[in-house]
Amino acid sequence: MKILLQFGLAALALNAAAQAPSPPLPTNDAPNPYTTIDGWAKLPAGRMWGSTSAVDIDRDGRHIWVAERCGANSCGGSSFDPILRFDESGTLVKSFGAGLLLSPHGITVDRDGNVWVTDCACTGSAEQRATQSASGGPMGHQVFKFSPEGVLLLTVGKAGGAREPEFLYQPNNVLIAPNGDIVVAEGHSSGATANARIVVFDGSGKFLRSFGKQGTGPGEFDQPHALAMDSRGRLYVGDRTNDRIQIMDLQGKVLGQWYQFSRPSGIWIDRNDMIYVADSESGSVEPARPEWKRGIRIGSVNDGKVTSFIPDPAVNPPSTSAAEGLAVDAKGN
Repeated sequence: MKILLQFGLAALALNAAAQAPSPPLPTNDAPNPYTTIDGWAKLPAGRMWGSTSAVDIDRDGRHIWVAERCGANSCGGSSFDPILRFDESGTLVKSFGAGLLLSPHGITVDRDGNVWVTDCACTGSAEQRATQSASGGPMGHQVFKFSPEGVLLLTVGKAGGAREPEFLYQPNNVLIAPNGDIVVAEGHSSGATANARIVVFDGSGKFLRSFGKQGTGPGEFDQPHALAMDSRGRLYVGDRTNDRIQIMDLQGKVLGQWYQFSRPSGIWIDRNDMIYVADSESGSVEPARPEWKRGIRIGSVNDGKVTSFIPDPAVNPPSTSAAEGLAVDAKGN
């Protein structure tokens, strides 16, 4: 029995290795059918763009919601509104959220037009990360739900961050499932003790379940950075530092792994199941992938083939200045 068991395990190991996907060749030369419009969005006089990884489309398909870091890489100590709404011409028409967030990182608009923003609290100086709210309490590591008018409707997570059984710690992105569940990608650092999982809450913010852990195997993550869902209800997780997209159901079952879109920082899936993936790190962030160019790769979830590529406009871009969040409006912009 012992010998049979050893042989059985060896056979399973060989079979698993044989089925492991081989790294794809870089997709750096697909056609680019897009034209870049520099300076499209217009900020008020005296205000500059800060780090901006959060962008989504309003339910009207035209207006653009953005969460940016108050002209810097953190909103600590700033009086600026970090949540901005632009019209089709790039004119700012609404802003709110001053004093509530440290490092807005992800944003999504639900079917009712409510705006959800994650505060990763993962950037800025130590002084900025330690900034206290006006009430004297800690800030960051939360998900906020706002009405379209900017009224705070719900807060998920404990201010200042917490591990289980309290939540959250470094939430990167949020997605609202068709049944109203709140899906959060958690973990903005690597290492054996880093959070790296998907956390699911009901619509009231009550914890339901979590799945995933730090690692490289199927169902494991290293900095799960982006979330999107296709028309079939499959969840696409941008498993950034593992250089892949994991396709899953909402119970955590792995349905597929895609490596052909390179290192995903942002994912968008449109109503036609076209997938848009932003790679902001290849070639410059360790572990570096110099053979892959940074930019936006576009394809279809039906076959996973990359059909278009928008390259980073910088020939030798700095380590962190590149396309991270992305969204597509009703006209395909």
